[in-house]
Order: sequence, then structure tokens, then C-alpha cells
Amino acid sequence: MELVPTKFFTVSGSAVSKTSDLNAFDIALIEAGIGEQNLVSVSSVIPEGAVRIPYRPLTMGAVTHCVLAQMRGCEGETIAAGIAYAFRKDGRGGYVAEGHIHGSADSLREILSWKMEEMARIRDVEFGEIKFEAQELEIPLDHYGCCVSALIFAEYR
Repeated sequence: MELVPTKFFTVSGSAVSKTSDLNAFDIALIEAGIGEQNLVSVSSVIPEGAVRIPYRPLTMGAVTHCVLAQMRGCEGETIAAGIAYAFRKDGRGGYVAEGHIHGSADSLREILSWKMEEMARIRDVEFGEIKFEAQELEIPLDHYGCCVSALIFAEYR
């Protein structure tokens, strides 16, 4: 059986917790709207013909394929997590890059741009407009924090 995604959407969220970075991660997933799914990380290929759709809730407990970026941190840190994606100009699908840093979302977008440029170069293809989904968080004292961004594959053929 071959699962080929036909639709996707992007999400992001951030959260803090006094308890742990795991709890901050859980809350960030809930904020992003994907905290009730069983997430399966996949790599970076958007199939030919796949289209972006608006966010839509998914069934609780559904096995959900995604390209996931996450960054966890501690008090006083600024963290960011994000994804970038673009379609090939020849119409043959697209690619996703994920990243995370101790730093700003603006700095992360620059790094993600470099990653996308490298992906195009090594494949000898041109991309259309690069789109971003990124989240930044300044973690307050006595807290843990987490940022997440993801491209969620929502339907298959």
C-alpha cells in the first residue's frame, strides 16, 4: 500500500510550563491544534499535485504524518522553531525544510531560506515562492518553554 498525500496544512504554537519541557511541548502541540494526534515525523517531500488547505481538526488519536520542527528551552532563553516549503517551478511537487534555534524567528527564517536554496541546488531545480511557518518564544523565569511548527499531511490517495 502506498500513501501519497494530496492535501496538507501548516500549524505552529508555543507554550511554557513550570513543570517540564515535555509539558511545554504538549501544550504547544495543543495550541497548534495537533495535540490530540499520534504524530509520525516524515521527511521533506510534498508530492506532485498536493495542495495546501486551511487548518482543519483531525480525529483524536489519528496517526498523522507531518514534518515537525520543535525547540525546547529554559528560563531566559529565546527559542524558535519553524518550517519552510516551496513547490518546484516545473510542477513536480515540492519540499519542506524544518529548523530550530536558540534565537529569533527572523534568524530562523534566514537559515530555512539557506536550507531551501541548498535543496533546490542539489536537485538542480527551481522553486517558486518559499513560504514559512515559524514560532518564537522568550521563556520567562522559572519556566520551561517549547515552540513547534509543522506541515501536516491531511489526506491521501
